[in-house]
Amino acid sequence: MSVAALRLVLGDQLSFDLSALSGLDPSRDRVLLAEVAEEAGHVPHHPQKIAFLFSAMRHFAEALCQRGVTVDYVRLDDPANSGSLAGELARFAALHSPGAIHATEAGDWRVEQALKHSGLPITWHEDRRFLCSRGEFARWAHGKRQLRMEFFYREMRRKCGLLLHPDGTPEGGVWNLDADNRKSLPRGLRGPIKLRFPEDAISREVLELVAARFAGHYGRLEGFDYPVTHAEAEQLWLHFLDFGLAAFGDYQDAMASDEPFLFHARIGAALNVGLLDVRRLCADVEAAYRQGHVALNAAEGFIRQLIGWREYVRGIYWLQMPDYALRNAFGNTRPLPEFYWSGRTRMNCMRQVIGQTLDHAYAHHIQRLMVTGNFALLAGIAPPELCDWYLAVYMDAFEWVELPNVLGMVLHADGGYLGSKPYCASGQYIKRMSDYCQGCSYRVGESTTEDACPFNALYWHFLMRHRERLQSNPRMVMAYRNLARMAEDRQRALWQRGETLLARLDAGEAL
Repeated sequence: MSVAALRLVLGDQLSFDLSALSGLDPSRDRVLLAEVAEEAGHVPHHPQKIAFLFSAMRHFAEALCQRGVTVDYVRLDDPANSGSLAGELARFAALHSPGAIHATEAGDWRVEQALKHSGLPITWHEDRRFLCSRGEFARWAHGKRQLRMEFFYREMRRKCGLLLHPDGTPEGGVWNLDADNRKSLPRGLRGPIKLRFPEDAISREVLELVAARFAGHYGRLEGFDYPVTHAEAEQLWLHFLDFGLAAFGDYQDAMASDEPFLFHARIGAALNVGLLDVRRLCADVEAAYRQGHVALNAAEGFIRQLIGWREYVRGIYWLQMPDYALRNAFGNTRPLPEFYWSGRTRMNCMRQVIGQTLDHAYAHHIQRLMVTGNFALLAGIAPPELCDWYLAVYMDAFEWVELPNVLGMVLHADGGYLGSKPYCASGQYIKRMSDYCQGCSYRVGESTTEDACPFNALYWHFLMRHRERLQSNPRMVMAYRNLARMAEDRQRALWQRGETLLARLDAGEAL
């Protein structure tokens, strides 16, 4: 029987209602999924991330088969595997001679370009898993000198009808309750018990493959327990609704030693590969608020992350690629320190965040922005090196979400296109939002001595060396006023301490 259509499903598109599967005829169409070396190894992805993707893909293929769909599934160790998505699509197109080839917009510009230049007659479909299409975002952005998430977020709230009064005004009288999401964690308060997912036969087989093929990648494979099916992702989501969301509102920015998850949902990876649907998540959170189960700052804070920030960074990514990846407003060239890969550093905050990253392929947004990201910003790390690190080590990192967050939000390397200011801070911020400083070899209350917290001098060094660019930024005025009030000998001591720290990084030392 002839094949009417070959339908490509990428590893981050594991949704039964994916647009590429729309109109699928199980009796005449075939679906293609492929594990390929090019995607697994273009950066040294965390072993748990590779295992998660391969296991989720295999479970999705099995679920399609149970629905009567014919699936061509290519395993990484298949001798005939060409090693690339374009190669596998071409191989199966030649095998089946389909009447049509269907694909949904890719998450990564690199992947989509490779497929578009494959010479195959692909019919492309909009990725309807997102609330704002590429075209809709481009229309919103047209004519604006600067794009700001806050205004985009308000439009999305109106479009989706979330947390609004009947007259269209926001619940609580304000659109954004970010100021109510920044409480530090009270002593003794800990997050809920982590929900774990035992390995089944498919996951065990994948873990053996990953252990054999990717042993040289940084990160632990042991302890893998991420949801790999729609049903497991649903369990994780309901667990968060019951035990995490209420406290998430107050403590989403908080950090604590040996507490990698606290009140965070841990659903980013499942959502980004299609095991969960953003519309359903937002509806559940709004319902929890309206039923009185959670406060407004919890519901609004969570929904803002989904329909505000997540959709916003995707829009910027597709609006600005490929040139966006080349931006480097500060001209940074310093290599990424080795301790980002090993976690071997005397800075307890960095050791905690990098350590949990190596253990779980996970860190929440403030740990990424204000600890590992803040240090890289202050130290002048080259954007491509830091972007590749974030893409490699985090379970939920795909380029459409990782690149704007790291290059724009973390490093301010786009010159302020995405965010209005660099998110730089001294060690005092980390002290306020965590207990990390209590177990540190450095002293957060000092800035220029040998045992002073490196964040302190590096913060002022950053402000000094970028004074010309940043001092006129309205959101940096207070920082530069404080700098101007300092005695000159104090400024010189901070500069010299910063120079010493950067020289040690250049010499390959772990601070």
